[in-house]
Amino acid sequence: MVEKDKAKALKVLAKLEKGYPGVKKFALDYHNPLELLVSTILSAQCTDARVNIVTKDLFKKYKTAEDYAKADLATFQKEIHSTGFYKNKAKNITNAAKILVKDFGGKVPDEMEDLLRLPGVARKTANIVLLGGFGKVEGIAVDTHVYRLSHRLGFSSQRNPNKVEKDLMGLFPRSKWGRINYLLISHGRAVCKARKPLCGQCTLNKLCPSAFKA
Repeated sequence: MVEKDKAKALKVLAKLEKGYPGVKKFALDYHNPLELLVSTILSAQCTDARVNIVTKDLFKKYKTAEDYAKADLATFQKEIHSTGFYKNKAKNITNAAKILVKDFGGKVPDEMEDLLRLPGVARKTANIVLLGGFGKVEGIAVDTHVYRLSHRLGFSSQRNPNKVEKDLMGLFPRSKWGRINYLLISHGRAVCKARKPLCGQCTLNKLCPSAFKA
């Protein structure tokens, strides 16, 4: 059964590769690991497009971990207000910055264990920062799109994102872990939408147990 599931996963991968050949990075706008870390924390329960609007000005003002660590919390909350859950996000970002300054010389670490020490950082965020900021693949970032498609395609029945990630890591070769994240997100946005998936025009419908059932 496992080999059959892996074979199906590779067929899905091949079709997605063909459908989204130009997808090579996350939709967040960033220039360094620190900007990616901040953007990813802000992206929780918020669209990447909205985050990019907010960070366009934010990154002009805050350029280093020290800048975030010294930020006035009330002011910072106002600056990121439109991303939602701004109080928690502001607290997590400023406190994470303080840890970066204190323990990592103001630099974003490139190890999973170190990233998970930062407030507001779970495996999804850590995977995104490692891949997008350092080109390191330690796992598969499970955001809302990856989570949704993993269930619809029958790749996982787990409810915990970390367990979904583990299932995906067992299905796809390590060399494709980073790529499958980009592809599933792209397909989730374009076709396999949350409220109304476009099963009729989906190239995966013959491989998908959820096709036409939504």
